[in-house]
Amino acid sequence: MENFFNNELVDKFEQMVEDHEKLYFDSDEMEQIVIHYLEMGDISYAELAVEYAMELHPGSYDIKVKYLEVLLEMNRNLEAKKLIEELKDYASESSDFLVCCAKFYSNLGNSQKAIEYCKKALENSDEENFLYDFIADEYINMDDPLSALKYYKKALLEDDEDEYALGNIMNCFNRLGKAEDSIAFLKNYLKNHPFSEIAWLEYGKFYMSRKNYEEALNGFDYILAINPDSISVNSYKAACYEGLKEWDNAIAVYKAMIQKDSFNASTHYKIGICYREKKEFEKALRAFQKALVEDPQFYLAMIEKSCVYEEMGMMKEALYFTEQAVSMDPDNLYFKKRLALLYALNFDYEESIPLLEDIVSREPNQFYNWYAYAEILVILSQYQKAKEVLTKAIEMFNRSELYYLLGDVHILTDENPKAQQLFRKAALLDEKNEKDKLSGFSSIAPKDFDKEGN
Repeated sequence: MENFFNNELVDKFEQMVEDHEKLYFDSDEMEQIVIHYLEMGDISYAELAVEYAMELHPGSYDIKVKYLEVLLEMNRNLEAKKLIEELKDYASESSDFLVCCAKFYSNLGNSQKAIEYCKKALENSDEENFLYDFIADEYINMDDPLSALKYYKKALLEDDEDEYALGNIMNCFNRLGKAEDSIAFLKNYLKNHPFSEIAWLEYGKFYMSRKNYEEALNGFDYILAINPDSISVNSYKAACYEGLKEWDNAIAVYKAMIQKDSFNASTHYKIGICYREKKEFEKALRAFQKALVEDPQFYLAMIEKSCVYEEMGMMKEALYFTEQAVSMDPDNLYFKKRLALLYALNFDYEESIPLLEDIVSREPNQFYNWYAYAEILVILSQYQKAKEVLTKAIEMFNRSELYYLLGDVHILTDENPKAQQLFRKAALLDEKNEKDKLSGFSSIAPKDFDKEGN
């Protein structure tokens, strides 16, 4: 990597551009300059360099192949197609050209054709590791993790420190549901590469995903012994302590992270979560406020402050911070559900109606959305609207709670015979549900309205 930042050719080229001069570079030099920018991901400068190279060496097929590579990086596929047609008779044996053809078909979503070109490139290329990874990626695009696994393993055999291949091998095992094979492969790899950070990271993530937090911590601790300042690994370690409900240990790790990172909004937020779990509400509020000082648009900290205030019985404050969170993230349904609930708990029923209308329209398949909406309409004596809402909900869910509530509405509008008919339907549904339970069927477990669907 140091060579990338101390490249005399590149310095000479950039100085030429800055001085608006025209200097001569031979074709090999221009190739190296273009390769530098491609590998650094600086596509705009790669384009500038390759266009200048084409001016200097218009007949060079190697330069044209580099131009083709730049076009593909920019997804200029029509221009790339024309250039491929021009070059195919002259560069068909060039591995660089064949890789460009593979990239072209990959860009078009034709993974099978891309794989064919990669396999052809393998015949006369010394970049087996790159090509095996390329082929494996295309199999992933084809939703074939088994074939992808085969080629990621080949890539790792070519370069046993290929972290990209190793991570994807674990992903393939996961997609194939082969957990035991996955961890056996990883343990064997670690025997030969005991200082591989990516391997220990995958080890920790494997056990973390299975809620074996103690073993996950062992993996993360190995990495921290090698690289104690890794923010991401410390974050995983703290999350393991959270999974173990060891809140003080989690807080200690998060506080240590604050000393190592320049942006700590999310870390303060996580500290607040831990204090909330410990019921140390004042400390939780201070942590969430620190998160908001670092990032005033951090609406998750805003909503957590609301939850803490609600637990403290300070409903006006809870309502205020939920309103602020909704204003920051107006499309968040959970926030809107929470705001509607808090309006109801504060007896501001009218304020909850537009929220409930939006919730039902955007998430119509959730029973408790409809039930809460109907209940608020009944409280506001909007009986006709409540009937319409409940009738539509019954068409979708056919649950006894809806019939009972609709029956109540008919009682309130002096329609007793209709109410009795609805109550009988509700009772029949209850009886059927009870029989289903006894037959081994399970009923839907009720959920809090503000959490359903999230």
